[in-house]
Amino acid sequence: MIENIQKECLDLLRQLIRIQSFSKEEDKTANLIAHFLKERGVKTHRKMNNVWAYNKHFDASKPTLLLNSHHDTVKPNSGYTRDPYDAAIEGDKLFGLGSNDAGGCLVSLIGTFLYYFEQENLKYNICLAATAEEEISGNNGLELVLPDLGELEFGIVGEPTEMNLAIAERGLLVLDCVSHGKAGHAAREEGENAIYKALADIEWFRNYQFPKVSEVFGPLKMTVTIINAGSQHNVVPANCTFTVDVRVTDAYTNEEVLEIIRANVSCDVTPRSIRLKPSSIDKNHPVVQAGVSLGRTTYGSPTTSDQALLDIPSVKCGPGFSGRSHMADEFLYVKEVADGIEGYVNMLKPVIQG
Repeated sequence: MIENIQKECLDLLRQLIRIQSFSKEEDKTANLIAHFLKERGVKTHRKMNNVWAYNKHFDASKPTLLLNSHHDTVKPNSGYTRDPYDAAIEGDKLFGLGSNDAGGCLVSLIGTFLYYFEQENLKYNICLAATAEEEISGNNGLELVLPDLGELEFGIVGEPTEMNLAIAERGLLVLDCVSHGKAGHAAREEGENAIYKALADIEWFRNYQFPKVSEVFGPLKMTVTIINAGSQHNVVPANCTFTVDVRVTDAYTNEEVLEIIRANVSCDVTPRSIRLKPSSIDKNHPVVQAGVSLGRTTYGSPTTSDQALLDIPSVKCGPGFSGRSHMADEFLYVKEVADGIEGYVNMLKPVIQG
């Protein structure tokens, strides 16, 4: 049975690659995924370009696990030497835009869902969600449909990790800061220089050490990346704006970090978003332990994915290698699809089977 699923999912991946599916333009790949599932007797649900489904013997009294990956892609970069949509197999490689990020993960999770779809007496329900707008952290992807998916116990987010287990992921805060002074003529002792006020806060951002240190990531990291002030050489600037990139670890919530920052600086601090949260799963969680028993390693991921939108324990795991993501002539090894399905299936067996 699993061999047929592996073949069908490889064929699905090639069909997905042949369809342009930039973020916000995923309607045709959503159609394909829904059709693929319906052909196999799966009832699907859809909101905008997000498609989700549940196992056949869903039992509301049981907890539910989420299998999630995305079907949008970035635009092909200028370095491509091949047709990004050709889905050609040459030797042991399948070439095409989105093959590695995250088509291989998505079809492997779909295959895993189909493997368990008709099984009875599972300890968990399974919710499969193929979602949109991951590449732009959009509002109309996973975040849009989370309220519709029901209560979830834990999740697997499909991203290329060579099937190793990212048990934590950094969150992201981008802060727009404004230091206020008072304009005056540079030749006279007047005005209050906003640049000098900003420098004191910038020095704080540079040197402050948060008390709690993540076991996975180490210290939380803050970096000032942009600064702007002044209009002409002889005017004391009334305002100085600067931007801070904050990579939040699983030791803090975004809200906690923002509160600490505002208590220590004099500038106005406005986050562009607090949506991209740090996430983690206990290394002793059964799904992590099952992966480790299969020879997988655990690590903390510095990159952001839809995992940042989840409020449940989650692990990021999938076939493929992150270094191939967004590269010219993107590819996935053909065997990675079969290995991905087999890996997910075996990782879930001790967790969900009765």
